[in-house]
Amino acid sequence: MFKWLLFSALLSIFLFSNICKADDDTDTTSTAIPPKVDDDIGKHSDASKTDDEVVQKEEEAIKLDGLSAKEFRTLIDASEKHQFQTEVNRMMKLIINSLYKNKEIFLRELISNASDALDKIRFLSLTDKTVLGDKEELTIRIKIDKDNRMLHITDTGIGMTKADLVQFLGTIAKSDTSEFLNKVQDAQKDGREGVSMSDLIGQFGVGFYSSFLVADKVVVTSKNNADDQHIWESDSTSFNVFKDPRGNTLGRGTTVSLHLKEEAGEYLEASTLEEIIRKYSQFINFNIYLWKSKVVKEEVPDDDASEEKKTDETEKKTDDDAAVEDDKEEEKKSKTKTVDKTVWDWELMNESKPIWQRKSSEVTEDEYHAFYKSFAKDSDAPMIYSHFTAEGEVTFKSILYVPKAAPFDLFSNYNKKTDAIKLYVRRVFITDNFEEMMPKYLSFIRGVVDSDDLPLNVSRETLQQSKLLKVIKKKLVRKALDMLKKISPDDYTAFWKEYGTNIKLGVIEDSANRTRLAKLLRFSTSLSKDKLISLTEYVERMKPKQEHIYFISAMSIEEAEKSPFVERILRKGYEVLYLVDPVDQYCMQSLPEYEGKKFQNVAKDGLELDKSNTKKEEEKKHLEKLYEPLLTWLKEKLGEKISDAKISDRLVQTPMALVASQWGYDGNMERIARAQAYQKSGGDATMNYYLNQKKTLEINPRHPLIKDLLRRVEDSKDDKTALDLANVMVEAATLRSGYDLKDSAGFADRIESMLRRAMGISLDEKVEDEPVDEETDAKPDTKEDENVIDDDDDTNKQSTTVCLLET
Repeated sequence: MFKWLLFSALLSIFLFSNICKADDDTDTTSTAIPPKVDDDIGKHSDASKTDDEVVQKEEEAIKLDGLSAKEFRTLIDASEKHQFQTEVNRMMKLIINSLYKNKEIFLRELISNASDALDKIRFLSLTDKTVLGDKEELTIRIKIDKDNRMLHITDTGIGMTKADLVQFLGTIAKSDTSEFLNKVQDAQKDGREGVSMSDLIGQFGVGFYSSFLVADKVVVTSKNNADDQHIWESDSTSFNVFKDPRGNTLGRGTTVSLHLKEEAGEYLEASTLEEIIRKYSQFINFNIYLWKSKVVKEEVPDDDASEEKKTDETEKKTDDDAAVEDDKEEEKKSKTKTVDKTVWDWELMNESKPIWQRKSSEVTEDEYHAFYKSFAKDSDAPMIYSHFTAEGEVTFKSILYVPKAAPFDLFSNYNKKTDAIKLYVRRVFITDNFEEMMPKYLSFIRGVVDSDDLPLNVSRETLQQSKLLKVIKKKLVRKALDMLKKISPDDYTAFWKEYGTNIKLGVIEDSANRTRLAKLLRFSTSLSKDKLISLTEYVERMKPKQEHIYFISAMSIEEAEKSPFVERILRKGYEVLYLVDPVDQYCMQSLPEYEGKKFQNVAKDGLELDKSNTKKEEEKKHLEKLYEPLLTWLKEKLGEKISDAKISDRLVQTPMALVASQWGYDGNMERIARAQAYQKSGGDATMNYYLNQKKTLEINPRHPLIKDLLRRVEDSKDDKTALDLANVMVEAATLRSGYDLKDSAGFADRIESMLRRAMGISLDEKVEDEPVDEETDAKPDTKEDENVIDDDDDTNKQSTTVCLLET
């Protein structure tokens, strides 16, 4: 009885303690609150708890094969502790707190890093087989340890030395970090935190730090041929590096071990990892294996059936020995049964052969898109792609893609090497760092090239000088331009918005493909302001006997429409291209003609609209004779401002305009030249020559202001009012023609004088003095005040000039 009571008491105590513990666990459980971008690293992680029991559990969990938790902790305590660079800390903080909704990309980044390490060792092995040693297998293996909440990603790549671990995992180039942080913050401001952020970390090569999205502690074990095996360990605030006491267990390569946070438990499920691998990494060029369990059918002895059969045979025997012998096999089968058995094995996750090696007819659009997202680290599907096999002097297979959106650093890195095209030789990745595998203007195109004709066991430098590689480059450009030409009209508008400037730069830089590129150009015109048209469409719409393709350069379509240079051209029904991009004019300088039609800048000398009209020519000669006194007077009085004066063929409503010479700068080009970011402080001699060229003054003989000016000059060549009017009219023409005034103060004085005359105010009447406050005001210097010009009013005065002249 006593024993029974004692047993009951002990059982009650045990049950009560478990209930209390369950209550404690329930109380400490809370819903995860999304972190803010400015939160400290680890603020929302269980790893930051100071409870001794929690810390102890974590330390017990972090253990590696062959090392107990206690031994591991002893090694960490004895090793030298390193602090992350300020830039790395800042970057990790931003990554962790900004990507908490898209944590799964950590696996994509770690697999990508493993693939890079495998590429490096395979490339070295092309010229030195000994680097592989006994570890010839090039694979990535992923293993889950649920008991310890650990996830291990192991590759047999090149591995890292101790110095590499400190350098690559503890520091990062300050310039790269700053650029990365700026781009991330820009993405956040634009409301693109999730997907675009995940794209950025891949593009900047800082993906390793995304491990801390799901892990409170990260352990990296690595063995490089040039060093002993070392261990790197970090909790995201600092890191330790020490020699692995277990010796060389990897042979060669790296294992990244993540101790997962409580809220990252889903990544301990094989099905979740399999889904992520197939989503992001199914086209990695090395086998990826996942340690998985599966249920198989197995034949086992059926003990129950054997016992039953034995009993039956004891009760009833037969004398037919022949029959027993015939049924021997059947009896054996009846003694076994099929059962389900769970077995563990490495399962291949990426069984597909390289997509570019398959026939295009065998590849689905979804596969093309998935492959692009995998190797380009882009969350969006491509705008267009081209899968082809090139034959001839060199044979190669390739897939080229145009991203839906232009890279954020498209022009900031325009003159730098890009990793847009990956080169393979016989399915072996060689490099993505060749100079101009694509020309700079096509650097936005992503793709792969695989050739069996290139030498495999040579250095990158030797390969880059290969004649066959130059042939490949040439064919790639042709194929890329053919691909762009096939973009549908509806999609081309989106393409032009993203990459139009690149095509124009191509016209400037690539003389060999200039004609092909010209077909890709698009412009707004006087007849098509909202819809961009091609040069081919313009030529098809040209009027009979129209010899030139007319264009005008301006800051905007509105400015182009109001330009005096298009007045007569538009009245005659000709279409005019509106060039409103700063690079447009450089583009036209490189493209003198298209389909036999020469380009004509309507703001420059040489415009002939009525050359074949005899009546118009005779009328012009009559006007030149009639206005000869005024033209001569203008050249004499305004010789410092103009190079010549003549009757205009292009003006209808405007009294005057300044026209550049054939080889000079028009108004818009002059503004662009003055705004050049890299212009020398003293100015470039050639640029200064063009900027200081005088212009030809063209007058409209039918305009009332010009008629009145002719009358005044004929009455008296020394008429001061006529000279003032001429100066103001020329300055107004300067502004209307797109040029800047050199003497804005003098222009303002002349406008003020004209206003006084128009309002009946004497030119000698002074400005009334303000009352003087003896305590606060200094006595004004009257002489200086009389000459003060308010520069802030120059713009407003200039903009009202035309209206004033008309009235």
